[in-house]
Amino acid sequence: MPTPFDSQKIYYRSPFGAVEQGTEIHFRILLPRTERSKYTELCIKYDYDYNWEYHKLIWCGNFDDVTEIWEVDFTPDRVGLYWYSFRLQTPDGNRYLQPDDPYKICSIQDSPGRSWQITCYRKGFKTPQWPVGGVMYQIFPDRFYFSGEEKDIKRKDFQRNKDWYALPVWEPNEFGEITNSDFFMGDLKGIEQKLDYLESLGVSCIYLNPIVEAYSNHRYDTGDYSKIDPILGTEEDFKSLCAAAKKRGIHVINDGVYSHTGSDSVYFNRSGRYGDGGAYRDQNSPYYTWYQFNEWPDNYHSWWGFYTLPEVNENSPAFNEYINGKDGIVRKYMRLGNSGWRLDVADELPDEFMENLRNSVKEENPEAFIVGEVWEDASNKESYGARRKFLLGWQLDSVMNYVFRGAILDFCRGQDARWTMASIMSVIENYPRPVLRVLMNSLSTHDTERALTLLAGEPLNGRDRAWQAATHLSKEQRERGLKLMKIAAAMQFTLPGFPCVYYGDEAGMEGYRDPFNRCCYPWGKEEKDLVEFHARLGKLRAECSALWDGEFVNVFSEGRRLSYVRHDDQTAIYCVFNVGDEEIVIDTPPGCTNARVFFDSRLENFKLYLKPLSCEFLIIDL
Repeated sequence: MPTPFDSQKIYYRSPFGAVEQGTEIHFRILLPRTERSKYTELCIKYDYDYNWEYHKLIWCGNFDDVTEIWEVDFTPDRVGLYWYSFRLQTPDGNRYLQPDDPYKICSIQDSPGRSWQITCYRKGFKTPQWPVGGVMYQIFPDRFYFSGEEKDIKRKDFQRNKDWYALPVWEPNEFGEITNSDFFMGDLKGIEQKLDYLESLGVSCIYLNPIVEAYSNHRYDTGDYSKIDPILGTEEDFKSLCAAAKKRGIHVINDGVYSHTGSDSVYFNRSGRYGDGGAYRDQNSPYYTWYQFNEWPDNYHSWWGFYTLPEVNENSPAFNEYINGKDGIVRKYMRLGNSGWRLDVADELPDEFMENLRNSVKEENPEAFIVGEVWEDASNKESYGARRKFLLGWQLDSVMNYVFRGAILDFCRGQDARWTMASIMSVIENYPRPVLRVLMNSLSTHDTERALTLLAGEPLNGRDRAWQAATHLSKEQRERGLKLMKIAAAMQFTLPGFPCVYYGDEAGMEGYRDPFNRCCYPWGKEEKDLVEFHARLGKLRAECSALWDGEFVNVFSEGRRLSYVRHDDQTAIYCVFNVGDEEIVIDTPPGCTNARVFFDSRLENFKLYLKPLSCEFLIIDL
């Protein structure tokens, strides 16, 4: 008997996925005749409405001897989320057709429960074209490359680490504090000197962790938004980097840290580094309204309780003008050459601020890119006591896709492929198509363990920094991990979105949590085979249009094997992954007769022989 409803198949719901405002959706359900339904209704509710609406389905005949067809159309006319299920009136009372597990398989129940989601986004919502089909590369500036140019650094409260291959300082100082004040002196000119390397990887966008003046090596404790940190170089160095990158077709985006500043900043000035001004020292300071004091000066709101990171009131008119105004910080760096922003902790930024930021960015450059840090499904995320509007067309172009990251890494570590595909399909179903094509798909970031360590190392399980500093992959773990890393990267580069390589992942870098995931790029000690593998993937993305904005079809996902097809009207690519320890033989899908094998798997008589811990792409020119 066929399933009564599957929201991810166009036979049952067309079009599939999120829809533009005003798009008619056709629903079809297949009901067992044994239900003896007198009539059936679509139960649907707009996210902010209290009451449900009910739309009667039309009986459209029999599907087979035991199943009948019911259909209805519905057009969402308001931007936001809708929730829906189906109600059957039977001789035994009302019955409900609804989803009942993460696979979105449905069942008929006696009482209402879960619902399916429709995301309805703003009519005319578009995202930039230039990220489509490209590769992003994330750089933690202090740790990528030192140009060799010594700088006249006025401050004395930092430690220079002259051994490029050493671990960052991880032990507390004599006061028990972690100050993150050790520097390896990576700089903007160093990044520019490595543009040949980035171009060889197929990189089309560099995402820089913060580069503005600050006093930690991570620079999320902003000291002065208006100045480049002198350890990194000058404003001219940043302009030069952006210009040199653009000549190669590479864009640069910056990290926007607008939920908090550093306490050691020109705006707050707790330590007095900036003289007598600042909100901490002067209630008449122009920056006083940026912050919320319970009792001035020492009792103030801070980010996650860190007194060194006082929270900003983003809706303060003065702060908003400073960041988003005609001559604000956002436009300043765009005028210097950047192509957009990654917004730190976007789910902690108010809607009004993000909408103002988007307006400022898009007025300056309609093709600029705005991506937000959101760790969960960003389509239905709640914070600030309300449903967020990240992806509806008024705020972000994209988000950091931690959902895909978890799905990929969990699959490579043993999760059943059905669960992995359920996570992937939930994003594809819930996110607007303009967002899907530019999703920032990472395997590692500065906030997570390195993917290689996560895939092959001993689980962290809350162990302390001393254990993390002393623990590395064994030879056997590393060999297995590198194979899994290739599989993970191959998924990252072929799923919908914009793959983002965290510097050094392609070189085989290891590391648990901060600061061990922020070591220096191992120039001269790279895992060259893995670097070449990433370069091949980058070239594939540039050449295979199906990976730019093509359709996604789940072919087979069960156990240790997962496969899907991406296709458009020019090319198709069949991607299959085997994370098991035995070779598998796969009957290839229709249309693969003249397919090109991308890696080195054997393809004979319509069968693909896939080695253990490996992957393969079959490429078809249509």
